[in-house]
Amino acid sequence: MRKDSLVRLEQHGIKRIPKGWTQSRVKYLGTYLNGYPFKPDDWGSVGRPILRIQDLSSTSSDPNRYDGELPDRYLIQSGDILISWSASLGVYRWAGEDAWLNQHIFKVAVDTTRVLDEFFVWLAEWFIREMDREVHGSTMQHLTADAFGSFPVLLPPLNKQAQIAERLMQETTRLDALVSAKEEMLELLSEKKRAFRTHVVTRGLNVQAPSRDSGVHWLGEIPAHWRIERARWLFSERDERSTTGEEELLTVSHLTGVTPRSQKDVTMFEAETTEGYKICQPGDLVINTLWAWMGAMGISPVKGIVSPAYNVYQPGPCLDSKFVDALVRIPIFAEEVTRYSKGVWSSRLRLYPEGFFEVLLPVPPLSEQREITSVLAKETMELDGLIVATERTILLLKERRAALVAAAVTGQAEMEEA
Repeated sequence: MRKDSLVRLEQHGIKRIPKGWTQSRVKYLGTYLNGYPFKPDDWGSVGRPILRIQDLSSTSSDPNRYDGELPDRYLIQSGDILISWSASLGVYRWAGEDAWLNQHIFKVAVDTTRVLDEFFVWLAEWFIREMDREVHGSTMQHLTADAFGSFPVLLPPLNKQAQIAERLMQETTRLDALVSAKEEMLELLSEKKRAFRTHVVTRGLNVQAPSRDSGVHWLGEIPAHWRIERARWLFSERDERSTTGEEELLTVSHLTGVTPRSQKDVTMFEAETTEGYKICQPGDLVINTLWAWMGAMGISPVKGIVSPAYNVYQPGPCLDSKFVDALVRIPIFAEEVTRYSKGVWSSRLRLYPEGFFEVLLPVPPLSEQREITSVLAKETMELDGLIVATERTILLLKERRAALVAAAVTGQAEMEEA
C-alpha cells in the first residue's frame, strides 16, 4: 500500500487494515449518475415530481413536477440509493413515488461483486460524514469530483458485509428510537415554553382576574383592566445613523431576537462599511423589515447598529422593554403584523413603519408588565435547562450512532480479530 494512502486512512481514524479486508476507493464501488439539469421553465404542477436535495430529508407537500419524457436513467424508484453531493451531503434510500432526478444528486448503481447494497449505505454514511468534515475544513471549500471518487475505504468480504449491515441495523434502530423519543420530548418542552409565554403576555398571571373581549382578533379575551393601544401611540421611530460604523453590529432573527453578530456563526454577505447604519439603544425594538412575517424582531440588549433596511423603535414610558420583547416574539404576533405588511409574495412581505404603527397591542399596568417578565424569566429558565439537557442527550446519542457506524464499516471495532 502506498504511504500516502496509509496517511489518509489514518486521518479518518483507520489505524490499520483488519485481516481479510481490502482497500478501495469510492469511485470503484459502483457508478454514480448525476441528475438532469432541470431549468425553471421545466417546472410544472403535473407529471412526476422533480427530486431535489431538500426533498431527500423531508417530503415536500407541493414539489415541482415535470410532465415530459427523459431517459430512464434519470428515473428514481423506491429503494434506489441516492447521494446528495452539493451544499448538503448525505446518503438516502429513496422510499417515495417514482420521480425525476435533479442535478447535484447521484443515483448509485452499486457494483455488487465488490460491495452489497445494504453495506454500501452504511459505508456511505461514514465516508460522506468524513467528506463533509473536509469540505467544511480550512483546506477545502467545496466537494470536487476527484475528492469524492478518490476517498479511501476498506471492504470486508461479502459475507462479513452482510453481518455488519444486519448488526448495524439492529443497533442503530435502538439508538434512533431513543433519539426520536428525546426529539419528541424536546418539541413538547419547546411548545410548553411557547404556550406559557403566549399566555402570560396576553392573559396575565392572575387566572381569577375579570376579563373582557379585547375586540382584537389575535388577542381575544384579556384582563378587564388592561388597555388596548395602537403601536403609533406606544412607540416612536428612531432613525439615528452611525458616522463611523464602529458600534457593535447587531443581527435580528426569529430564533434569537436581537443579538451581537459577533456571537453568531453568520456566513452571509457583510458590507464593506457600516457607516450610515442605524443606531439602536438598549431597550429599543428592532424589526427586520424583510423577515418580520417570520418573527424577526426583538428588543436590543445593548447599544449597537443594525442594517439601514431595518426599523428601530423607542418604546414609550408606559412600556417595559422586557415585556415588549416577550410580546413581539410570540408566533401569533408575527402572524398579526403580516396583515400590515406589503408585498406581492408571502416570502417577500415587508413591514414598514406605517404598517407597524397600525398594530393593536395589549398594555397592562407597568408594574404588572414587570411582574410578568420576572415570572416569565424564572419559568423559562427552568424550561431552558431541560431543553439544553435534552439537546445534549440527543447530540450524545447521535455521536454514539456515528461512532458505531464508523467503527463497524472501517473494521476498527474488531481489531482483536485482525
